[in-house]
Amino acid sequence: MTPGMFDLLGFGPQGWGLPLLQAAGITIAAALCGFLLGSVFGMGGATLKLARSPVLRLIGQAYTTIFRGVPEILVVYLFYFGGSVVLTTLLNTGGFPGFHSLPSFIIGVLAVGIVSGAYQTEAYRAAYLRLDRGQIEAGASCGMSNFLLLRRIIAPQTLRFALPALGNIWQSALKETSLLSVIGLTELLRQAGTAAGSTRQPLLFYAVAAAMFLIIGRVTGAVLGRMENHLAKPWRR
Repeated sequence: MTPGMFDLLGFGPQGWGLPLLQAAGITIAAALCGFLLGSVFGMGGATLKLARSPVLRLIGQAYTTIFRGVPEILVVYLFYFGGSVVLTTLLNTGGFPGFHSLPSFIIGVLAVGIVSGAYQTEAYRAAYLRLDRGQIEAGASCGMSNFLLLRRIIAPQTLRFALPALGNIWQSALKETSLLSVIGLTELLRQAGTAAGSTRQPLLFYAVAAAMFLIIGRVTGAVLGRMENHLAKPWRR
């Protein structure tokens, strides 16, 4: 007897429920790690673009121009195959012959992080330019060190102004994880494709994958919305 929809999506012997949930976990982990890594690149890129040195500003501009202009899937391919070639060359030189490839999860996180960081650079830069310079000058006149100014005045307000844009960038990073199936990472889309091919039910499993992406996006978006409201409370008083 042909298994029904609930059997295929269940957790029984013919069900794909557990593999889909595991793949969703990998998707969330890759997106989160990539987004956090992108925050590091983004803050660094914003610092470069706000620097006084023309050379540093040019480096920051080149970073955002390249990785915002190149399709994300090309970035994934470049990091996967380029990284594998570099690793193979190094290991062959060290006496380990053969072809060596980097783990697809690490490559995926790096690719998502690099692309996300290019967009986060602009978000942090624009947020910093919105800061009230009077508050920074007042803090400096009170004897605050640069670190204290950063911790108490600059960082909280920059994050507050950047958070709406960061929410959109997070949604993009989440969707970009679907591209990682091309390098063998068993994320949500790849697992849905495997299930669709095995059961010959492509509409069912791709619809389920779309619904799961939507649910993850809505839930995480709500969390970011609460963070935005929380950070905005001191300025509403």
